[in-house]
Amino acid sequence: MFATIAAVLFGLALLLELLGESVQDLVTPRSLALAGLLFLALHMAGYGTGWGRRRR
Repeated sequence: MFATIAAVLFGLALLLELLGESVQDLVTPRSLALAGLLFLALHMAGYGTGWGRRRR
């Protein structure tokens, strides 16, 4: 799940970078890329993958 969110954020960052745009000063290609890296790190750490501990 987090990997999908990261891919979408990276896609938006690439699109904004190619267009040379930013939404106000809060959403820039750099901030989207950093958010994508955060979600990618969460995915690689195992969060949101569904492979948590199972109760018996």
